[in-house]
Amino acid sequence: MTIHLSQPARQRRRFALALAGAACAGSALLAPLTAQAQAWPTKPIRVVVNFPPGGAADQLARVVGQPLSEALGQPVVVENRGGANGNIGGEVVARAPADGYTLLMSSGGMVSVNPHLYEKMPFDPAKDLVPVAAAARVLVYLVIRPELPPKNIQEFIAYLKARPGKLSYGSPGVGSSPHLAGEMFKSQTGTFATHVPYRGAAPALQDLLAGQIDYYFDPGIALQQVKAGKLRLLAVGSPQRSPLFPDVPTLAEAGLKGFDADTVFGFYAPAGTPAPVIARLNTEINKALALPMVKDRIQQLGGEAAPGTPAAFHDRAMADSTRFGAIIKERGIKAD
Repeated sequence: MTIHLSQPARQRRRFALALAGAACAGSALLAPLTAQAQAWPTKPIRVVVNFPPGGAADQLARVVGQPLSEALGQPVVVENRGGANGNIGGEVVARAPADGYTLLMSSGGMVSVNPHLYEKMPFDPAKDLVPVAAAARVLVYLVIRPELPPKNIQEFIAYLKARPGKLSYGSPGVGSSPHLAGEMFKSQTGTFATHVPYRGAAPALQDLLAGQIDYYFDPGIALQQVKAGKLRLLAVGSPQRSPLFPDVPTLAEAGLKGFDADTVFGFYAPAGTPAPVIARLNTEINKALALPMVKDRIQQLGGEAAPGTPAAFHDRAMADSTRFGAIIKERGIKAD
């Protein structure tokens, strides 16, 4: 018997056949990716930190790397490739094979700040890297040498105003969140101090302890020195007070309206890394961030664990790009 279909029925049948064919083709295309994700990882994973040892990015990579290694059954090897405000390490990862075996741990500034600083970058972070998982929201803390007379933030602002250009502050580099915090601080307080950029947070902290610079917007690595009385903490450059120092005011509370210099550190991969691999990494990193020992270590650094999706990490970076881009333009900040 021959069945004659109406025109709409024939169209529906062709559409159904087309969908079935597309599904088969899609399954064929996804099969190698799925197989690759199931086999992955079969060798050590390299995490490139684009700042020197001792800074927030370095410590976060190591504290998350340990449980990540246990979950994946492969060593996670941390490699520091600092320089050029993170661009050197970023380029290493951007040019690496997109196979899930090379990751980048970086501050969000790689995507949200550097494109505003450099007229030309050796790679395009928005195109050559993909977000994997946020690790932590890192707060910044205004710390000063204890030899300086001010005992609170109001006294410190007055002290700076009375001595324009006579004090200096350090940062991990031009365009880093501590540098931008320093520029926002000067802009809102009408003060002037000399910026001294370093190649990483740890060298800046060392010079602050040695008395070579006067103050510093610290991304958390100086808090043990604060507790030991070797530095004085005056304020937090974040929207909320730190749970570690609940009695220390925020700069917003001190009259600097809307002051927020927080940044989110996290993991990136080369563009083209298989989506199933990204999903597995995101899942395992989020599990690691939920571990008490990891959460406690991040809190000791003065930050907060920030689990979430790759999309949420990307959205935060874009919001930071708008916020930090405005202060970079206002202050005329350019990379060296």
